[in-house]
Amino acid sequence: MTESEADLLALLRELDNPEWLEWPQHYNRSETAIPFGGLVARLEGDFAARCTAEQDAQDSSEYGRVVVPAAATMCGTRIVVCVSKFGSLALVCAENPGAFFSTADAQAEGELDAADLTKVDRALVDLGYAVVPEELLERDYDGPSQLPWHVQRPSWWHRFFGTF
Repeated sequence: MTESEADLLALLRELDNPEWLEWPQHYNRSETAIPFGGLVARLEGDFAARCTAEQDAQDSSEYGRVVVPAAATMCGTRIVVCVSKFGSLALVCAENPGAFFSTADAQAEGELDAADLTKVDRALVDLGYAVVPEELLERDYDGPSQLPWHVQRPSWWHRFFGTF
């Protein structure tokens, strides 16, 4: 199920609690690891390749990342999936977060195949993740939380995937 931009913004605002910056109030590291492990296994099966995974990031609201290697994609560009510690939020990007403005831009530049993106999106949705487009996360943050001093132009990405 693809959520509308308005629904995704409402979800981001709902998850934003100024008292809990790095993780939500009832965050359980072990419970978060289960769907993340399922995501890694699913992507490895769907792409018939070993994916690298980093998880349980410290001093960050990002839980972890899964990288589909470039050799396993149609365009030869790796796909990075970032998972937040908040509400099963996920971000999909070509190469790295910020390498392209959006997955549509990466597709337009020939760096991301639509079928590959569909595989990743389907895996995320099947596992209960809410896929938030990078261009939405790059919007200026206007929520109630006080983000770290080192962030010069806070965005929603900083709030739910950034370091503290």
